Amino acid sequence: MPVSPILLDMGLIQYSDKIDDYAKRDGVVDFDNLAVARRADELYKAAPDELAFIQAAYEFVRDKIPHSADINADALWCSASEVLEAGHGICFAKSHLLAALLRCKGVPAGFCYQKIILDDETAPILVYHGLNGVYVNGLGKWIRLDARGNKAGVDAQFSVDTERLAFAIRAEKGEEDGFMIYPDPDKKIVELLRSCKTRTELWNNLPTELNYTN
Repeated sequence: MPVSPILLDMGLIQYSDKIDDYAKRDGVVDFDNLAVARRADELYKAAPDELAFIQAAYEFVRDKIPHSADINADALWCSASEVLEAGHGICFAKSHLLAALLRCKGVPAGFCYQKIILDDETAPILVYHGLNGVYVNGLGKWIRLDARGNKAGVDAQFSVDTERLAFAIRAEKGEEDGFMIYPDPDKKIVELLRSCKTRTELWNNLPTELNYTN
């Protein structure tokens, strides 16, 4: 734990007081992978400034990398390079890719988690959902972006002022928003993504707690 988490605008909280913690590479956020670095280069060179690059990277992951469940894909991926190569991923995996693309070009990016109902009708259980916190250097502030992927009933958009995330949190149903921005993907989620062989298996073992909160 950091000595003192930093409370930010919009109620967001920076878990680590070291901004460099939100720029590092590891086996999950593997922006040293050639394909990830090449994609980041393409998006960066086509953007006129940092904010446009952030939006382009976000919309690429949101729109060009579908959510596995939306295309009924059962393969499960974890690292940014795996998701990019496969061309799909679940919310956690997509957040790993977005963080990698942004960090590759020096944009600090972290991970946020919300607790939501999986499906009101078929699976009314509370599970975690992953999204990103991104630091916009030009504006001097963090924002949250959700690259889950849009579909009927889900309309997440890029915004630096008013959040437009994938899901509206319904506190009356026990759902919880997550304002903490973590520098690393949650260990428990990464372990599940690595240990489960398929998305079907993961769907039967979706995380209801985070390693960070224990």
